Amino acid sequence: MKTIEQQNIIKKIKLRKIILTDYKAITELQTYCFAGMKPWSETQFKNMLINFPEGQLCILYGKKIIASSCSLIINFDDYNESSPWNLLTDSGNISNHNLYGDTLYGMEIMVDPKFQGMKLSRRLYEARKELAKKFNLKKIIIGGRLPNYHKHADVLDIDSYVEQVISKNLYDPVLTAQLSNGFSLRKILPNYMINDKESCGYATLLEWINYNHQSKPQPINAHYVRVSAIQYQMRFIKNFE
Repeated sequence: MKTIEQQNIIKKIKLRKIILTDYKAITELQTYCFAGMKPWSETQFKNMLINFPEGQLCILYGKKIIASSCSLIINFDDYNESSPWNLLTDSGNISNHNLYGDTLYGMEIMVDPKFQGMKLSRRLYEARKELAKKFNLKKIIIGGRLPNYHKHADVLDIDSYVEQVISKNLYDPVLTAQLSNGFSLRKILPNYMINDKESCGYATLLEWINYNHQSKPQPINAHYVRVSAIQYQMRFIKNFE
Protein backbone atom coordinates (compact mmCIF):
# COMPACT_ATOMS: atom_id res chain seq x y z
CA MET A 1 0.00 0.00 0.00
CA LYS A 2 1.38 3.42 -0.93
CA THR A 3 2.15 5.96 1.77
CA ILE A 4 0.53 9.40 1.74
CA GLU A 5 3.91 10.84 0.67
CA GLN A 6 4.10 8.45 -2.30
CA GLN A 7 0.53 9.27 -3.30
CA ASN A 8 1.35 12.99 -3.24
CA ILE A 9 4.45 12.42 -5.39
CA ILE A 10 2.47 10.39 -7.95
CA LYS A 11 0.02 13.28 -8.32
CA LYS A 12 2.91 15.62 -9.17
CA ILE A 13 4.77 13.50 -11.71
CA LYS A 14 4.46 13.84 -15.47
CA LEU A 15 5.75 12.04 -18.55
CA ARG A 16 7.31 13.91 -21.46
CA LYS A 17 9.84 13.53 -24.26
CA ILE A 18 13.49 14.05 -23.40
CA ILE A 19 14.95 17.30 -24.72
CA LEU A 20 18.52 18.41 -25.34
CA THR A 21 18.79 20.43 -22.13
CA ASP A 22 18.07 17.26 -20.10
CA TYR A 23 21.57 15.92 -20.84
CA LYS A 24 23.11 16.72 -17.45
CA ALA A 25 20.15 15.42 -15.45
CA ILE A 26 19.90 12.19 -17.48
CA THR A 27 23.62 11.39 -17.25
CA GLU A 28 23.66 12.13 -13.53
CA LEU A 29 20.79 9.69 -13.07
CA GLN A 30 22.63 7.09 -15.18
CA THR A 31 25.73 7.42 -13.01
CA TYR A 32 23.56 6.94 -9.92
CA CYS A 33 21.54 3.99 -11.27
CA PHE A 34 24.31 2.15 -13.16
CA ALA A 35 27.38 2.29 -10.96
CA GLY A 36 30.61 1.70 -12.88
CA MET A 37 29.02 2.13 -16.31
CA LYS A 38 29.65 5.07 -18.62
CA PRO A 39 26.73 7.47 -19.10
CA TRP A 40 25.70 8.78 -22.52
CA SER A 41 28.23 10.96 -24.28
CA GLU A 42 26.93 14.25 -25.66
CA THR A 43 27.21 12.80 -29.17
CA GLN A 44 25.12 9.73 -28.30
CA PHE A 45 22.53 11.88 -26.56
CA LYS A 46 22.17 14.29 -29.48
CA ASN A 47 22.00 11.45 -32.00
CA MET A 48 19.16 9.74 -30.11
CA LEU A 49 17.13 12.94 -30.09
CA ILE A 50 17.82 13.60 -33.78
CA ASN A 51 17.11 10.06 -35.01
CA PHE A 52 14.03 9.22 -32.93
CA PRO A 53 12.86 11.96 -30.53
CA GLU A 54 9.51 10.20 -29.90
CA GLY A 55 11.32 7.20 -28.42
CA GLN A 56 13.21 9.08 -25.71
CA LEU A 57 11.01 9.65 -22.65
CA CYS A 58 11.39 10.78 -19.07
CA ILE A 59 9.32 11.20 -15.92
CA LEU A 60 9.58 14.38 -13.86
CA TYR A 61 8.71 15.12 -10.25
CA GLY A 62 8.47 18.87 -10.32
CA LYS A 63 11.53 19.84 -12.34
CA LYS A 64 13.56 16.78 -11.33
CA ILE A 65 13.98 13.85 -13.74
CA ILE A 66 13.41 10.68 -11.73
CA ALA A 67 13.08 8.05 -14.49
CA SER A 68 13.73 7.68 -18.21
CA SER A 69 13.43 5.32 -21.14
CA CYS A 70 15.23 5.21 -24.51
CA SER A 71 14.29 3.16 -27.57
CA LEU A 72 14.52 2.86 -31.35
CA ILE A 73 12.74 1.02 -34.17
CA ILE A 74 14.46 -1.81 -36.05
CA ASN A 75 13.65 -4.82 -38.21
CA PHE A 76 14.55 -7.42 -35.63
CA ASP A 77 14.86 -10.16 -38.26
CA ASP A 78 17.84 -8.25 -39.66
CA TYR A 79 19.77 -9.16 -36.51
CA ASN A 80 20.73 -12.29 -34.65
CA GLU A 81 18.82 -12.97 -31.42
CA SER A 82 22.15 -12.99 -29.58
CA SER A 83 23.30 -9.67 -31.05
CA PRO A 84 24.91 -7.48 -28.37
CA TRP A 85 23.58 -4.12 -27.27
CA ASN A 86 26.26 -2.21 -29.19
CA LEU A 87 25.16 -3.74 -32.50
CA LEU A 88 21.42 -3.32 -31.90
CA THR A 89 21.81 0.35 -30.97
CA ASP A 90 24.86 1.39 -33.00
CA SER A 91 26.67 1.86 -29.67
CA GLY A 92 23.88 4.10 -28.40
CA ASN A 93 23.85 6.41 -31.42
CA ILE A 94 20.81 4.67 -33.01
CA SER A 95 21.82 5.60 -36.56
CA ASN A 96 20.28 2.20 -37.42
CA HIS A 97 16.83 3.48 -36.36
CA ASN A 98 14.42 2.39 -39.09
CA LEU A 99 11.05 4.13 -39.19
CA TYR A 100 9.79 1.31 -41.47
CA GLY A 101 10.90 -1.44 -39.11
CA ASP A 102 8.59 -3.81 -37.22
CA THR A 103 10.06 -3.81 -33.70
CA LEU A 104 10.51 -1.26 -30.94
CA TYR A 105 13.80 -2.05 -29.25
CA GLY A 106 14.11 -0.82 -25.67
CA MET A 107 17.73 0.18 -25.21
CA GLU A 108 17.59 1.55 -21.66
CA ILE A 109 15.22 2.21 -18.78
CA MET A 110 16.05 3.56 -15.34
CA VAL A 111 14.30 4.75 -12.18
CA ASP A 112 15.84 6.77 -9.36
CA PRO A 113 16.05 4.28 -6.43
CA LYS A 114 14.64 6.93 -4.08
CA PHE A 115 11.42 6.86 -6.12
CA GLN A 116 11.04 3.10 -6.54
CA GLY A 117 7.81 1.45 -5.46
CA MET A 118 5.63 3.98 -7.29
CA LYS A 119 5.30 2.00 -10.54
CA LEU A 120 7.32 4.48 -12.57
CA SER A 121 8.83 1.71 -14.68
CA ARG A 122 5.29 0.49 -15.43
CA ARG A 123 4.42 3.97 -16.67
CA LEU A 124 7.43 3.93 -18.98
CA TYR A 125 6.64 0.43 -20.27
CA GLU A 126 3.07 1.52 -20.96
CA ALA A 127 4.42 4.51 -22.90
CA ARG A 128 6.54 2.13 -24.97
CA LYS A 129 3.48 0.01 -25.71
CA GLU A 130 1.67 3.13 -26.90
CA LEU A 131 4.60 3.87 -29.21
CA ALA A 132 4.40 0.34 -30.63
CA LYS A 133 0.70 0.83 -31.33
CA LYS A 134 1.19 4.31 -32.78
CA PHE A 135 3.81 3.09 -35.26
CA ASN A 136 1.92 -0.18 -35.93
CA LEU A 137 4.83 -2.35 -34.79
CA LYS A 138 4.62 -6.11 -34.30
CA LYS A 139 6.39 -6.21 -30.97
CA ILE A 140 8.70 -4.71 -28.37
CA ILE A 141 12.03 -6.40 -27.73
CA ILE A 142 14.20 -5.60 -24.74
CA GLY A 143 17.53 -6.85 -23.53
CA GLY A 144 17.14 -6.69 -19.79
CA ARG A 145 19.96 -6.35 -17.28
CA LEU A 146 20.13 -8.71 -14.30
CA PRO A 147 21.55 -6.35 -11.67
CA ASN A 148 21.11 -8.71 -8.70
CA TYR A 149 22.82 -11.66 -10.34
CA HIS A 150 26.27 -10.80 -8.97
CA LYS A 151 24.89 -11.42 -5.46
CA HIS A 152 24.08 -15.04 -6.38
CA ALA A 153 26.65 -15.88 -9.06
CA ASP A 154 28.79 -17.93 -6.65
CA VAL A 155 25.99 -20.40 -5.97
CA LEU A 156 23.69 -20.16 -9.03
CA ASP A 157 24.46 -20.39 -12.73
CA ILE A 158 22.64 -17.88 -14.89
CA ASP A 159 19.88 -20.30 -15.98
CA SER A 160 19.08 -21.20 -12.37
CA TYR A 161 19.06 -17.56 -11.32
CA VAL A 162 16.58 -16.59 -14.06
CA GLU A 163 14.36 -19.57 -13.22
CA GLN A 164 14.33 -18.52 -9.56
CA VAL A 165 13.31 -14.98 -10.49
CA ILE A 166 10.57 -16.22 -12.82
CA SER A 167 9.30 -18.49 -10.02
CA LYS A 168 9.33 -15.45 -7.68
CA ASN A 169 11.74 -17.16 -5.30
CA LEU A 170 14.24 -14.38 -5.99
CA TYR A 171 13.75 -10.71 -6.79
CA ASP A 172 15.58 -8.87 -9.56
CA PRO A 173 14.68 -5.18 -9.93
CA VAL A 174 14.77 -5.34 -13.73
CA LEU A 175 13.61 -8.82 -14.69
CA THR A 176 10.86 -8.91 -12.06
CA ALA A 177 9.51 -5.57 -13.32
CA GLN A 178 9.65 -6.68 -16.96
CA LEU A 179 7.77 -9.90 -16.30
CA SER A 180 5.11 -8.04 -14.30
CA ASN A 181 4.62 -5.69 -17.27
CA GLY A 182 3.62 -8.45 -19.66
CA PHE A 183 6.96 -9.35 -21.23
CA SER A 184 7.89 -12.99 -21.84
CA LEU A 185 11.37 -14.50 -21.83
CA ARG A 186 12.82 -15.53 -25.19
CA LYS A 187 16.45 -16.17 -24.41
CA ILE A 188 19.34 -15.59 -22.02
CA LEU A 189 22.09 -13.51 -23.60
CA PRO A 190 25.77 -13.91 -22.65
CA ASN A 191 28.23 -11.08 -23.35
CA TYR A 192 25.37 -8.64 -23.90
CA MET A 193 27.05 -5.73 -22.15
CA ILE A 194 30.56 -6.66 -21.00
CA ASN A 195 31.03 -3.67 -18.69
CA ASP A 196 27.85 -4.48 -16.74
CA LYS A 197 29.56 -6.04 -13.71
CA GLU A 198 26.37 -6.36 -11.67
CA SER A 199 24.82 -8.58 -14.36
CA CYS A 200 28.15 -10.37 -14.97
CA GLY A 201 27.68 -9.45 -18.64
CA TYR A 202 24.40 -11.37 -18.96
CA ALA A 203 20.98 -10.14 -20.02
CA THR A 204 17.59 -11.58 -20.85
CA LEU A 205 15.90 -11.15 -24.21
CA LEU A 206 12.22 -10.42 -23.59
CA GLU A 207 9.28 -9.77 -25.89
CA TRP A 208 5.88 -8.07 -25.80
CA ILE A 209 3.49 -8.73 -28.69
CA ASN A 210 1.30 -5.94 -30.07
CA TYR A 211 -1.97 -7.74 -30.78
CA ASN A 212 -3.30 -4.58 -32.45
CA HIS A 213 -0.71 -4.82 -35.21
CA GLN A 214 -2.18 -4.55 -38.71
CA SER A 215 -0.32 -6.28 -41.52
CA LYS A 216 0.92 -3.84 -44.10
CA PRO A 217 -0.04 -4.49 -47.75
CA GLN A 218 2.68 -6.24 -49.71
CA PRO A 219 4.05 -4.37 -52.73
CA ILE A 220 2.79 -5.63 -56.10
CA ASN A 221 5.38 -7.63 -58.01
CA ALA A 222 6.36 -5.76 -61.15
CA HIS A 223 8.65 -6.39 -64.09
CA TYR A 224 10.54 -3.47 -65.49
CA VAL A 225 11.61 -3.08 -69.14
CA ARG A 226 14.10 -0.44 -70.20
CA VAL A 227 13.04 1.34 -73.41
CA SER A 228 15.26 3.57 -75.50
CA ALA A 229 13.62 5.89 -78.08
CA ILE A 230 14.90 8.47 -80.54
CA GLN A 231 12.80 11.13 -82.26
CA TYR A 232 14.16 12.28 -85.64
CA GLN A 233 13.57 15.76 -87.04
CA MET A 234 10.38 15.72 -89.10
CA ARG A 235 10.62 17.07 -92.69
CA PHE A 236 7.91 18.30 -95.05
CA ILE A 237 7.13 16.00 -98.02
CA LYS A 238 5.10 16.62 -101.19
CA ASN A 239 3.29 13.23 -101.22
CA PHE A 240 3.57 9.71 -99.80
CA GLU A 241 4.59 8.20 -103.12
